[in-house]
Amino acid sequence: MAERLEKGVDYPGVTIVYFCHDGNGKFIMAKRSHNTRDEHGRWDIRAGALEFGDTPEQTLRKEISEEYCTEVVSFEFLGFRDVQREHQGKKTHWLALDFKMRVDPSKVKNGEPHKFEAIGWFSLDDRPADEEVHSQFPHFLELYTSKLR
Repeated sequence: MAERLEKGVDYPGVTIVYFCHDGNGKFIMAKRSHNTRDEHGRWDIRAGALEFGDTPEQTLRKEISEEYCTEVVSFEFLGFRDVQREHQGKKTHWLALDFKMRVDPSKVKNGEPHKFEAIGWFSLDDRPADEEVHSQFPHFLELYTSKLR
């Protein structure tokens, strides 16, 4: 039986990252629980791995429906990042396709409470401190803040 290769560890994975906003200056972050892969207790914008045969748009719509129980109103491609870091002693390599998504805030709720302790709405000027967020979020903001306002 052949050994199964691990995405992002044995070969570069592709992740679809989404910054969900309400169109009025607020955006959603989810607080990661102990059931997530890493960075427990940290606030994060969301992402989902691109699965074989799916398009980035299909991934966006599926993940937002599952995680936030709402539909995509509109979206914009922001750019990509080459994310190489270490996780549990292993080097990981992901290509992150970054999107800005508009959603209807009245429909948003935590669709995966087993993964996320809470969800919250923030503004770019009033958000969790860098030490409280996912390690990749400050770099995301550094690249895209002008496109997120």
